[in-house]
Amino acid sequence: MINLAVISLKDILKFFRNIIIILLIIMIVFKVIGILKNINYVPMEKLKENYFSKASYIGIIDKTIILSNCFDNTEFSLKKESGIKKVLMSELVILGTEEELMELENQEELAETNIEENNNTSSNINEVANNEIDTANISSILPTKVIESKNKTDRFTDVYRSVKIKNESKYPLTEEMVTPNIDFTNKKDIIIYHTHTCESYTPTPENNYVATGNFRTTDLNHSVAGVGAELTKNLTSLGLNVVHDTTYHDYPAYTGSYTRSLSTIQGILSNNSNTQFVIDLHRDALGNNSDYAPTVQIGEEIGAQIMFVMGTDGGGLQHSNWLNNLKLVVKIQEKANEMYPGLFKPIILRDSRYNQHVTTGACIIEVGATGNTIEQCNVSMKYLSKVINEVMSN
Repeated sequence: MINLAVISLKDILKFFRNIIIILLIIMIVFKVIGILKNINYVPMEKLKENYFSKASYIGIIDKTIILSNCFDNTEFSLKKESGIKKVLMSELVILGTEEELMELENQEELAETNIEENNNTSSNINEVANNEIDTANISSILPTKVIESKNKTDRFTDVYRSVKIKNESKYPLTEEMVTPNIDFTNKKDIIIYHTHTCESYTPTPENNYVATGNFRTTDLNHSVAGVGAELTKNLTSLGLNVVHDTTYHDYPAYTGSYTRSLSTIQGILSNNSNTQFVIDLHRDALGNNSDYAPTVQIGEEIGAQIMFVMGTDGGGLQHSNWLNNLKLVVKIQEKANEMYPGLFKPIILRDSRYNQHVTTGACIIEVGATGNTIEQCNVSMKYLSKVINEVMSN
Protein backbone atom coordinates (compact mmCIF):
# COMPACT_ATOMS: atom_id res chain seq x y z
CA MET A 1 0.00 0.00 0.00
CA ILE A 2 1.24 3.45 -0.88
CA ASN A 3 0.54 6.37 1.51
CA LEU A 4 0.10 9.69 -0.26
CA ALA A 5 0.54 12.98 1.69
CA VAL A 6 -2.09 15.51 0.78
CA ILE A 7 -0.74 19.04 0.58
CA SER A 8 -3.33 21.77 0.37
CA LEU A 9 -2.98 24.77 -1.92
CA LYS A 10 -3.18 27.04 1.13
CA ASP A 11 -0.11 25.33 2.68
CA ILE A 12 1.84 25.76 -0.55
CA LEU A 13 0.95 29.44 -0.76
CA LYS A 14 1.91 29.99 2.89
CA PHE A 15 5.27 28.29 2.24
CA PHE A 16 6.04 30.54 -0.72
CA ARG A 17 4.90 33.60 1.23
CA ASN A 18 7.37 32.80 4.03
CA ILE A 19 10.19 32.21 1.51
CA ILE A 20 9.53 35.60 -0.10
CA ILE A 21 9.58 37.36 3.27
CA ILE A 22 12.89 35.70 4.20
CA LEU A 23 14.43 36.63 0.84
CA LEU A 24 13.37 40.25 1.24
CA ILE A 25 14.93 40.43 4.70
CA ILE A 26 18.17 38.91 3.33
CA MET A 27 18.16 41.50 0.52
CA ILE A 28 17.87 44.32 3.05
CA VAL A 29 20.67 42.88 5.22
CA PHE A 30 23.03 42.52 2.25
CA LYS A 31 22.23 46.05 1.08
CA VAL A 32 23.06 47.34 4.56
CA ILE A 33 26.32 45.35 4.60
CA GLY A 34 27.19 46.87 1.23
CA ILE A 35 26.57 50.33 2.65
CA LEU A 36 28.73 49.67 5.71
CA LYS A 37 31.62 48.45 3.54
CA ASN A 38 31.70 51.82 1.81
CA ILE A 39 31.60 53.95 4.96
CA ASN A 40 35.38 54.52 4.94
CA TYR A 41 35.27 55.85 1.39
CA VAL A 42 32.11 57.92 1.25
CA PRO A 43 31.11 60.79 3.60
CA MET A 44 28.12 59.82 5.73
CA GLU A 45 25.87 62.60 4.43
CA LYS A 46 26.66 61.61 0.84
CA LEU A 47 26.18 57.99 1.81
CA LYS A 48 22.71 58.67 3.15
CA GLU A 49 21.83 60.70 0.08
CA ASN A 50 23.19 58.38 -2.63
CA TYR A 51 23.21 54.86 -1.29
CA PHE A 52 19.86 54.30 0.27
CA SER A 53 16.40 55.68 0.76
CA LYS A 54 14.29 54.80 3.78
CA ALA A 55 11.23 55.30 1.66
CA SER A 56 12.41 52.50 -0.65
CA TYR A 57 12.76 50.13 2.30
CA ILE A 58 9.35 51.06 3.64
CA GLY A 59 8.01 50.50 0.13
CA ILE A 60 9.43 46.97 0.23
CA ILE A 61 7.77 46.47 3.60
CA ASP A 62 4.39 47.58 2.33
CA LYS A 63 4.66 45.47 -0.83
CA THR A 64 5.59 42.44 1.24
CA ILE A 65 2.50 42.91 3.36
CA ILE A 66 0.27 43.30 0.30
CA LEU A 67 1.82 40.19 -1.24
CA SER A 68 1.32 38.24 1.97
CA ASN A 69 -2.31 39.29 2.08
CA CYS A 70 -2.78 37.91 -1.44
CA PHE A 71 -1.43 34.56 -0.35
CA ASP A 72 -3.64 34.26 2.72
CA ASN A 73 -6.79 36.32 2.72
CA THR A 74 -8.58 34.33 5.37
CA GLU A 75 -6.06 34.13 8.19
CA PHE A 76 -3.57 36.96 7.64
CA SER A 77 -5.06 39.43 10.11
CA LEU A 78 -3.83 42.97 10.77
CA LYS A 79 -2.14 41.66 13.89
CA LYS A 80 0.04 39.32 11.80
CA GLU A 81 0.67 42.15 9.36
CA SER A 82 1.94 44.29 12.21
CA GLY A 83 4.29 41.51 13.34
CA ILE A 84 5.87 41.14 9.91
CA LYS A 85 6.16 44.90 9.57
CA LYS A 86 8.05 45.08 12.87
CA VAL A 87 10.53 42.41 11.73
CA LEU A 88 11.24 44.26 8.51
CA MET A 89 11.40 47.66 10.19
CA SER A 90 14.01 46.33 12.59
CA GLU A 91 16.39 46.37 9.63
CA LEU A 92 16.05 50.17 9.55
CA VAL A 93 17.58 50.67 12.99
CA ILE A 94 21.11 51.30 11.73
CA LEU A 95 19.81 53.49 8.91
CA GLY A 96 17.53 55.87 10.76
CA THR A 97 17.73 58.52 13.39
CA GLU A 98 15.90 58.16 16.69
CA GLU A 99 13.16 60.50 15.48
CA GLU A 100 12.54 58.42 12.36
CA LEU A 101 12.34 55.24 14.42
CA MET A 102 9.85 56.87 16.77
CA GLU A 103 7.72 57.89 13.82
CA LEU A 104 7.71 54.29 12.62
CA GLU A 105 6.62 53.18 16.08
CA ASN A 106 3.81 55.73 16.02
CA GLN A 107 2.65 54.38 12.66
CA GLU A 108 2.67 50.90 14.14
CA GLU A 109 0.45 52.07 16.96
CA LEU A 110 -1.98 53.62 14.49
CA ALA A 111 -2.23 50.33 12.62
CA GLU A 112 -2.57 48.19 15.70
CA THR A 113 -5.40 50.20 17.19
CA ASN A 114 -7.57 49.08 14.28
CA ILE A 115 -7.43 45.53 15.60
CA GLU A 116 -10.66 44.98 17.50
CA GLU A 117 -9.82 42.42 20.15
CA ASN A 118 -10.17 42.25 23.90
CA ASN A 119 -6.77 41.52 25.35
CA ASN A 120 -8.25 41.22 28.84
CA THR A 121 -9.18 37.65 27.97
CA SER A 122 -6.20 36.88 25.74
CA SER A 123 -4.05 33.88 26.60
CA ASN A 124 -0.98 35.91 25.56
CA ILE A 125 -1.05 38.18 28.62
CA ASN A 126 2.16 37.85 30.63
CA GLU A 127 1.37 37.99 34.34
CA VAL A 128 4.78 39.19 35.47
CA ALA A 129 3.53 39.07 39.05
CA ASN A 130 1.37 36.04 39.63
CA ASN A 131 -0.88 37.56 42.25
CA GLU A 132 -4.29 39.13 42.13
CA ILE A 133 -5.05 42.72 43.07
CA ASP A 134 -5.75 43.09 46.76
CA THR A 135 -9.06 44.88 46.45
CA ALA A 136 -9.25 45.33 50.19
CA ASN A 137 -6.40 47.84 49.96
CA ILE A 138 -7.83 49.75 47.00
CA SER A 139 -10.25 52.43 48.05
CA SER A 140 -10.94 55.33 45.71
CA ILE A 141 -11.07 58.77 47.22
CA LEU A 142 -13.99 59.32 44.84
CA PRO A 143 -16.07 56.89 42.76
CA THR A 144 -14.24 56.39 39.47
CA LYS A 145 -15.45 54.96 36.17
CA VAL A 146 -13.95 54.77 32.68
CA ILE A 147 -16.31 56.14 30.01
CA GLU A 148 -16.54 53.79 27.03
CA SER A 149 -17.89 56.33 24.52
CA LYS A 150 -15.19 57.57 22.10
CA ASN A 151 -12.68 55.31 23.81
CA LYS A 152 -10.77 52.21 22.74
CA THR A 153 -10.39 48.89 24.49
CA ASP A 154 -7.18 48.82 26.50
CA ARG A 155 -4.61 46.59 24.88
CA PHE A 156 -1.74 45.21 26.94
CA THR A 157 0.74 42.34 27.06
CA ASP A 158 1.87 42.25 30.70
CA VAL A 159 0.28 42.68 34.10
CA TYR A 160 2.02 43.54 37.35
CA ARG A 161 -0.51 43.58 40.20
CA SER A 162 -2.94 46.33 39.13
CA VAL A 163 -0.61 47.80 36.48
CA LYS A 164 -1.02 46.89 32.81
CA ILE A 165 1.83 47.29 30.34
CA LYS A 166 1.78 47.18 26.55
CA ASN A 167 5.30 45.98 25.84
CA GLU A 168 6.36 46.98 22.32
CA SER A 169 10.08 46.74 23.13
CA LYS A 170 12.41 43.89 22.30
CA TYR A 171 12.77 42.96 25.98
CA PRO A 172 10.52 40.32 27.59
CA LEU A 173 9.49 41.63 30.99
CA THR A 174 10.02 39.75 34.23
CA GLU A 175 8.64 40.43 37.68
CA GLU A 176 12.01 41.75 38.87
CA MET A 177 12.15 44.24 36.01
CA VAL A 178 8.84 45.88 36.91
CA THR A 179 8.78 45.53 40.70
CA PRO A 180 8.69 49.17 41.92
CA ASN A 181 11.38 48.66 44.57
CA ILE A 182 12.91 52.03 43.88
CA ASP A 183 12.32 55.59 45.01
CA PHE A 184 13.23 59.21 44.48
CA THR A 185 15.98 60.68 46.63
CA ASN A 186 14.78 64.18 45.71
CA LYS A 187 11.05 64.27 46.46
CA LYS A 188 10.51 68.00 46.19
CA ASP A 189 11.62 69.03 42.72
CA ILE A 190 9.97 68.32 39.36
CA ILE A 191 10.66 69.50 35.80
CA ILE A 192 7.91 69.64 33.18
CA TYR A 193 8.61 70.37 29.51
CA HIS A 194 7.02 69.61 26.13
CA THR A 195 8.67 68.06 23.09
CA HIS A 196 5.49 68.72 21.10
CA THR A 197 4.52 72.02 22.62
CA CYS A 198 1.84 72.88 20.05
CA GLU A 199 -0.33 69.78 20.47
CA SER A 200 -3.89 70.90 21.16
CA TYR A 201 -7.39 69.58 21.76
CA THR A 202 -10.98 69.94 20.61
CA PRO A 203 -11.96 73.61 21.05
CA THR A 204 -14.86 74.60 23.29
CA PRO A 205 -16.67 77.96 23.63
CA GLU A 206 -14.68 78.62 26.80
CA ASN A 207 -11.39 77.47 25.30
CA ASN A 208 -11.27 78.36 21.63
CA TYR A 209 -8.02 79.09 19.83
CA VAL A 210 -6.42 79.95 16.52
CA ALA A 211 -5.13 76.72 14.99
CA THR A 212 -1.70 76.58 13.38
CA GLY A 213 -2.19 73.02 12.13
CA ASN A 214 -4.39 69.98 12.61
CA PHE A 215 -5.09 70.05 16.36
CA ARG A 216 -2.06 72.25 16.85
CA THR A 217 -1.69 75.82 18.07
CA THR A 218 1.07 78.18 19.13
CA ASP A 219 -1.29 79.59 21.77
CA LEU A 220 0.37 78.30 24.94
CA ASN A 221 -2.84 78.74 26.92
CA HIS A 222 -4.71 76.27 24.74
CA SER A 223 -2.05 73.70 23.83
CA VAL A 224 -0.59 70.92 25.92
CA ALA A 225 1.61 73.66 27.44
CA GLY A 226 -1.55 75.04 29.06
CA VAL A 227 -2.21 71.60 30.53
CA GLY A 228 1.36 71.65 31.86
CA ALA A 229 0.65 75.00 33.48
CA GLU A 230 -2.40 73.49 35.20
CA LEU A 231 -0.35 70.55 36.46
CA THR A 232 2.32 72.96 37.70
CA LYS A 233 -0.28 75.01 39.58
CA ASN A 234 -1.70 71.93 41.29
CA LEU A 235 1.69 70.48 42.20
CA THR A 236 2.97 73.75 43.67
CA SER A 237 -0.22 74.10 45.71
CA LEU A 238 0.72 70.78 47.32
CA GLY A 239 4.17 72.08 48.27
CA LEU A 240 6.26 70.71 45.40
CA ASN A 241 8.79 72.80 43.45
CA VAL A 242 8.17 72.78 39.70
CA VAL A 243 10.14 74.16 36.77
CA HIS A 244 7.80 74.38 33.77
CA ASP A 245 9.40 75.07 30.41
CA THR A 246 7.18 76.07 27.46
CA THR A 247 9.81 76.36 24.72
CA TYR A 248 8.48 75.54 21.24
CA HIS A 249 10.22 72.42 19.94
CA ASP A 250 7.76 71.49 17.16
CA TYR A 251 7.27 74.94 15.62
CA PRO A 252 7.90 76.12 12.98
CA ALA A 253 9.25 72.64 12.12
CA TYR A 254 7.90 69.40 13.57
CA THR A 255 10.81 67.27 12.39
CA GLY A 256 13.65 67.40 14.90
CA SER A 257 11.42 68.06 17.91
CA TYR A 258 13.17 65.51 20.12
CA THR A 259 16.61 66.81 19.17
CA ARG A 260 15.62 70.33 20.15
CA SER A 261 13.84 69.28 23.34
CA LEU A 262 16.90 67.24 24.38
CA SER A 263 18.98 70.41 24.23
CA THR A 264 16.35 72.22 26.32
CA ILE A 265 16.07 69.58 29.04
CA GLN A 266 19.84 69.19 29.30
CA GLY A 267 20.11 72.94 29.78
CA ILE A 268 17.45 72.92 32.51
CA LEU A 269 19.13 70.01 34.29
CA SER A 270 22.48 71.79 34.22
CA ASN A 271 20.92 74.35 36.58
CA ASN A 272 18.83 71.79 38.49
CA SER A 273 21.21 68.85 38.72
CA ASN A 274 19.52 67.34 41.78
CA THR A 275 16.13 67.00 40.09
CA GLN A 276 15.24 63.42 39.19
CA PHE A 277 11.57 63.54 38.22
CA VAL A 278 11.28 64.91 34.68
CA ILE A 279 7.97 64.87 32.77
CA ASP A 280 7.73 65.37 29.02
CA LEU A 281 4.03 66.23 28.80
CA HIS A 282 2.27 65.36 25.55
CA ARG A 283 -1.15 64.76 24.07
CA ASP A 284 -1.75 61.29 22.63
CA ALA A 285 -0.87 61.67 18.94
CA LEU A 286 -3.24 58.85 17.99
CA GLY A 287 -6.08 60.10 15.83
CA ASN A 288 -6.49 63.40 14.05
CA ASN A 289 -10.14 64.18 14.75
CA SER A 290 -12.61 64.24 17.60
CA ASP A 291 -13.52 60.53 17.32
CA TYR A 292 -11.03 59.45 19.98
CA ALA A 293 -11.48 60.97 23.43
CA PRO A 294 -10.47 58.63 26.27
CA THR A 295 -12.25 59.87 29.39
CA VAL A 296 -12.79 58.86 32.99
CA GLN A 297 -15.38 60.05 35.47
CA ILE A 298 -13.99 60.87 38.92
CA GLY A 299 -16.75 61.84 41.31
CA GLU A 300 -18.91 64.28 39.34
CA GLU A 301 -16.07 65.44 37.06
CA ILE A 302 -15.05 64.18 33.61
CA GLY A 303 -11.32 63.99 32.99
CA ALA A 304 -9.11 62.87 30.13
CA GLN A 305 -7.36 59.56 30.60
CA ILE A 306 -3.57 59.74 30.73
CA MET A 307 -0.80 57.35 29.79
CA PHE A 308 2.92 56.76 30.40
CA VAL A 309 5.07 56.14 27.33
CA MET A 310 8.44 54.72 28.33
CA GLY A 311 11.63 54.12 26.41
CA THR A 312 14.43 51.54 26.49
CA ASP A 313 17.82 51.13 24.83
CA GLY A 314 16.29 48.66 22.37
CA GLY A 315 16.82 51.07 19.48
CA GLY A 316 20.59 50.93 19.97
CA LEU A 317 21.08 54.24 21.78
CA GLN A 318 22.64 54.39 25.23
CA HIS A 319 20.00 54.46 27.96
CA SER A 320 21.20 52.88 31.20
CA ASN A 321 18.34 54.41 33.22
CA TRP A 322 15.42 52.77 31.47
CA LEU A 323 14.67 50.06 34.04
CA ASN A 324 14.90 52.62 36.84
CA ASN A 325 12.45 54.87 34.98
CA LEU A 326 10.08 51.99 34.31
CA LYS A 327 10.01 50.95 37.96
CA LEU A 328 9.18 54.50 39.02
CA VAL A 329 6.23 54.86 36.67
CA VAL A 330 4.94 51.44 37.71
CA LYS A 331 5.03 52.77 41.27
CA ILE A 332 3.13 55.93 40.29
CA GLN A 333 0.54 54.04 38.26
CA GLU A 334 0.00 51.50 41.01
CA LYS A 335 -0.76 54.37 43.39
CA ALA A 336 -3.07 55.95 40.81
CA ASN A 337 -4.94 52.65 40.47
CA GLU A 338 -5.50 52.66 44.20
CA MET A 339 -6.77 56.22 44.31
CA TYR A 340 -8.52 56.69 40.93
CA PRO A 341 -8.80 53.45 38.95
CA GLY A 342 -9.08 54.23 35.25
CA LEU A 343 -7.23 57.53 35.35
CA PHE A 344 -4.34 55.82 33.54
CA LYS A 345 -4.38 53.69 30.43
CA PRO A 346 -1.77 50.88 30.20
CA ILE A 347 1.89 51.90 30.15
CA ILE A 348 3.48 51.68 26.69
CA LEU A 349 7.10 50.43 26.61
CA ARG A 350 9.07 50.95 23.38
CA ASP A 351 12.58 50.63 21.96
CA SER A 352 13.09 54.38 21.43
CA ARG A 353 14.50 56.21 24.43
CA TYR A 354 12.50 59.50 24.06
CA ASN A 355 15.27 61.55 25.75
CA GLN A 356 14.58 59.65 28.98
CA HIS A 357 18.28 58.89 29.41
CA VAL A 358 18.83 62.35 30.89
CA THR A 359 17.93 61.33 34.45
CA THR A 360 16.84 58.42 36.64
CA GLY A 361 13.20 59.50 36.78
CA ALA A 362 12.24 60.67 33.30
CA CYS A 363 8.97 59.82 31.57
CA ILE A 364 6.47 60.84 28.94
CA ILE A 365 2.93 61.45 30.14
CA GLU A 366 0.33 61.74 27.39
CA VAL A 367 -2.80 63.60 28.48
CA GLY A 368 -5.95 62.78 26.53
CA ALA A 369 -6.26 62.82 22.74
CA THR A 370 -7.53 65.14 20.02
CA GLY A 371 -11.15 64.45 20.97
CA ASN A 372 -10.65 65.59 24.55
CA THR A 373 -11.00 69.20 25.71
CA ILE A 374 -8.70 71.40 27.75
CA GLU A 375 -11.31 71.33 30.53
CA GLN A 376 -11.13 67.54 30.71
CA CYS A 377 -7.34 67.60 30.71
CA ASN A 378 -7.27 70.14 33.52
CA VAL A 379 -9.51 67.90 35.62
CA SER A 380 -7.02 65.07 35.13
CA MET A 381 -4.13 67.28 36.20
CA LYS A 382 -5.83 67.91 39.52
CA TYR A 383 -6.00 64.20 40.27
CA LEU A 384 -2.59 63.39 38.76
CA SER A 385 -1.01 65.95 41.07
CA LYS A 386 -2.61 64.24 44.07
CA VAL A 387 -1.18 60.88 42.95
CA ILE A 388 2.30 62.33 42.40
CA ASN A 389 2.19 64.04 45.78
CA GLU A 390 1.31 60.73 47.46
CA VAL A 391 4.28 59.02 45.82
CA MET A 392 6.66 61.90 46.59
CA SER A 393 5.49 62.12 50.18
CA ASN A 394 6.09 58.47 51.09
